[in-house]
Amino acid sequence: MEGPVLIFAGAGSGKTRALTYRIAHMVRDCKIPPGTILAVTFTNKAAGEMKERIRKLIGSSARGIWAGTFHSTCARILRENGAAIGIPENYVIYDEADQRAVVKQVLAVLDIDSKQYKPVDILYAISAAKNELMGPQQYSRTSKGPFDDVVRRVYGRYQALLRDNNALDFDDLLMRTVQLLQDHPKVLEKYQERFHYILVDEYQDINIAQYKFVNLLAARRQNICVVGDDDQAIYGWRGANVGLILAFEKDYPTARTVKLEQNYRSTQKILECAYEVIKHNKGRQAKKLWTTNRPGDNLLLYQAVSAEEEAEWVAEAIKTQVSCGLAQPGDYAILYRTNAMSRVFEEAFMRLQIPYEIVGGIRFYERAVIKDFIAYLRAVYNPADAVAMQRIINVPTRGIGDKTVAAIHIMADNNSCSMYEAVRYCAVDVNLSDRARHAVAGFYDLMESLQRKAATLPLTDLCRAVAEDSGYLRSLEESGNADDAAKAENVREFVSLAQRFQETADDPTLGRFLEHLALISDLDQAQDFGSKVALMTLHAAKGLEFPIVFMVGMEEGIFPHQRSMGNEHELEEERRVCYVGITRAQQVLYMTHAFRRTIYGQPQYQKASRFLDDLPEDLVDRQAQLTDQMQASLLGDEEELGEKDYGGHKIDLTDIMSRIRRNGEKAKQRTEDEAKKAKERSRPVPPAKGAETESVVQEEKPRRKRNNTSPTPQAEQTGPVVEFQPGDHVQHPSFGGGTVVAVSGKGKEAIVTVAFPRQGVKQLMVAYAPIQKV
Repeated sequence: MEGPVLIFAGAGSGKTRALTYRIAHMVRDCKIPPGTILAVTFTNKAAGEMKERIRKLIGSSARGIWAGTFHSTCARILRENGAAIGIPENYVIYDEADQRAVVKQVLAVLDIDSKQYKPVDILYAISAAKNELMGPQQYSRTSKGPFDDVVRRVYGRYQALLRDNNALDFDDLLMRTVQLLQDHPKVLEKYQERFHYILVDEYQDINIAQYKFVNLLAARRQNICVVGDDDQAIYGWRGANVGLILAFEKDYPTARTVKLEQNYRSTQKILECAYEVIKHNKGRQAKKLWTTNRPGDNLLLYQAVSAEEEAEWVAEAIKTQVSCGLAQPGDYAILYRTNAMSRVFEEAFMRLQIPYEIVGGIRFYERAVIKDFIAYLRAVYNPADAVAMQRIINVPTRGIGDKTVAAIHIMADNNSCSMYEAVRYCAVDVNLSDRARHAVAGFYDLMESLQRKAATLPLTDLCRAVAEDSGYLRSLEESGNADDAAKAENVREFVSLAQRFQETADDPTLGRFLEHLALISDLDQAQDFGSKVALMTLHAAKGLEFPIVFMVGMEEGIFPHQRSMGNEHELEEERRVCYVGITRAQQVLYMTHAFRRTIYGQPQYQKASRFLDDLPEDLVDRQAQLTDQMQASLLGDEEELGEKDYGGHKIDLTDIMSRIRRNGEKAKQRTEDEAKKAKERSRPVPPAKGAETESVVQEEKPRRKRNNTSPTPQAEQTGPVVEFQPGDHVQHPSFGGGTVVAVSGKGKEAIVTVAFPRQGVKQLMVAYAPIQKV
């Protein structure tokens, strides 16, 4: 157990098991005291799973191990020792919304246009600086242009406001902890003596601040064990530095290196495809995953006409497989490069009534009603928190309007005091109206009462008191609005959540509860999708696995992303993202791309992703909606793409093809046949394509419109007029066989739109056109 260890753990290789068994072995077999072990990872969910597994292995002694996220570990150290660098014990942690509010306040003070310099961009730059351990002064020395100069000016005032509010942001938790350990040798020595063994999960995702933190703690004994996979380093955009795991052996020359290359998740063919993609990266450790699982089926690569047709094909594939009993909706994941791509899939799933769940939607803790409630608790815990105070001062409505709030801020500025202290002054301010003074005094009395209760009541009882004494829950229940009724349920659920925390936490105090809430991440709320298809970005899928995966939008400029073009380092990260996506699949993997996609309102021809070129031909089955001849035709005559005007009716090529597929009898029969075969061999398959995949469907160039004259029939039909429906197959003496894709009007006035494989799209009047059903 002594000395540095580097474990390269490939996707699905049992990384968490290796880490937990190592810790269990240290405690159970090597008799290492649990309290001397620190294990850090990136999400509360992962930390919780780690602790639970260790508990099952070694029992109650697992409670002595420090196991948590980087942020929660640093938060705990700052609670214990932060006073040495001016951080009070009752500090609060600001989330992104709170941070934006502070930046907007700074921009207003500095008279900087928030439309020209967006708060989100400024916060990104400040976060990047903190990840590199640069404070405002260090950042000012790196300023290179107007934007950097604005960030420099905002950064200092931003930190000052956080300090005034007794608040830290997420990045402060790391940067200030490193500052504490570097500036106070006795504090560093204290934790070096406490933690004899350091274990770090997902080491490929650490940034400079995290790297400095763990290496400071490990410097004395060098008993550091890190686990990670450089091939899954996909968070460079938020400060992660894959070079740190690759440099571990230089940092610790005596390190032992272990490679976990056996995969327990995927089929061999999926792993082969993943390797053929990732092996092209130059900056990686040589390794190749293998498995004793079955070889599995070939990857299916599908080319659609458009983004809409791609989504429809995916939805129909899932619908067919589920209806045949080959899989359940919860077996599927749709992975895309950017969140904006979910829209067409949502529409397709809604049309076909396929249940789905968007990962990364509005989280429970991001709902306005929950943020209001948390703001109450924060203001009770830390009255100096002006952001929380601003949020709740008139929630529910209590007669404190904007003018009164402005007067409170002026009072705070004039007296150099907190907003809460200014509320107390304004409660007796003769310059305010009687109504305003009464409302402010009522709010101040409420907060004073809640603070007294916070000193004596258990957490759950305090939450109930906040809900009831503030009038918030009552206002929601009595509004009669259905949305407010749902919000009231959210408040009650929040109180139940506090109850669970009180029952399970080691330290169920208000401060620890607020810290727990602030440090919950998106991935901590990843759920068991059960009977729903999961839709998510490739980044959000890391750490998850699904029996059947669709990787969609596999096109140049989308994946790899346009921003990575021309930058080898960023292209390598995009390749790692692709590798992560492929290795999420357990049994079956589909990759899809579109020939045409509308981007920023403009239809564009799309080139297939370069990553698809890496896939071995013998491991890929290809299927396309367009033949090579059709592609050449479309590329040769750009004006024929998109919507066309035929006699006042809009015709869309994607709609034509999808109607043919949905309604063609051959397509239906082939789907049933393929599904039966698939059920026999227990392999999910996509719906078979109809006759349109065997022929070339081309749009006709619009003919010049005749002058306002009626059509002159050469031989008007007699007898009953045949009724046509979309999907009917027809025969025309000149145009040959075709398929009806649209019908307008009835009887002799009916106009049918027919797609002829060789002649294109025609609109024909039933009363005159010599067409017959076949």
